[in-house]
Amino acid sequence: MAGKGKRRRFGRIRKLPSGRYQARYLGPDGVDRPAPETFATAGDADDWLAEQQVEVRGGDWRDPDAGAVNFKAYAVQWIEERDLSATTDELYRRLLRLHILPTFGAMDLDEISPPHVRSWRAERRKATGATTVAKSYRLLKAVMETAADDELIRRNPCRIKGAGKESASERPVATVAQVDALADAMGPRWRLMVYLAAYGPARPEEQAAMRRPDVDLENLGVWVRKAEPELTTGRRVPGDTKSEAGKRFLALPGFMEKDLRRHLAWYAEKTPDGLLFIGERGKPFRRSTFGRKWRKARSVVGLPDTFRFYDLRHTGHTLTTRSGATLKDTMVRAGQSTEKAALIYQHSDTERQREVASGLDSLVQAERRKAAAKADEQASGTERARDA
Repeated sequence: MAGKGKRRRFGRIRKLPSGRYQARYLGPDGVDRPAPETFATAGDADDWLAEQQVEVRGGDWRDPDAGAVNFKAYAVQWIEERDLSATTDELYRRLLRLHILPTFGAMDLDEISPPHVRSWRAERRKATGATTVAKSYRLLKAVMETAADDELIRRNPCRIKGAGKESASERPVATVAQVDALADAMGPRWRLMVYLAAYGPARPEEQAAMRRPDVDLENLGVWVRKAEPELTTGRRVPGDTKSEAGKRFLALPGFMEKDLRRHLAWYAEKTPDGLLFIGERGKPFRRSTFGRKWRKARSVVGLPDTFRFYDLRHTGHTLTTRSGATLKDTMVRAGQSTEKAALIYQHSDTERQREVASGLDSLVQAERRKAAAKADEQASGTERARDA
């Protein structure tokens, strides 16, 4: 302990008129640094100086004012500095605006503590869905992790195990009969979209970008080369597919040839490079307009409100697997891949994809025959009962 008049090698301690003790030291940056608080005893002040000295000598010293950076300004800059897709950029800004900034927007980075994060997450879990909370937590954690890398804070305050994981419920699967009924209920203009979603399976944003040259009638399939997701503002953003694996040829089951040819003749944009899907007024279809048609068709078919258009892809995955496709075959058709998966799973080329499409065609046709036979049997039973 440093007593009165004792010369210190690191820092200084002085007694204040109040009787408490103040400690100061010269930081590596040449700035005279006072302790953030005063101490009841000289020994307490000396202990604090000893801790600072250890950090300076060990190279762990951090400017105590470095974290005095407004969280909102830092988070917005964090998003702007990343090469995000338009949809991801929109998602991050929405999560930030609606779920993170109301709590942390006015705070500095070094003011955000683990208890603050726990309280915020608990409040959000009561106010909104678990998936949204998980996405918001992951974003907050990523921003604070960068702040730690930038040495603005000592440690990331987001330390809740498993808080960023999404526990999505099992997605529903439609039957072949229900897919046919949905296609009928959507009407001839949108019929092909239903089948491409289920038996491609193509994402909505991939279908929005399809053009006449992407259709291959000779090999019966369509090329997925681009994607045009629609933002909440209604603006479409032409760009690349979700991943490199998303650029693929979708070999289609044989029963789709009639629908594909008819759609090209009746509904596709008439220019050589015209869009495959356009609305009744000749403009690119809007999610809001299509959504209304989808909800009406879903109700007519009797599917639950939780069944999304995107769930047709899950239906396609399930039926493709049932038709004999391997996991790699399914991944190729769905446009899903990672480096790890590419190393583990065997190759699935275009010829194999045609075989998968043929198997899918056989499965769908068989299901249709069963449904037709059942309908005939019910009709015959009704007729016999009437004759009796």
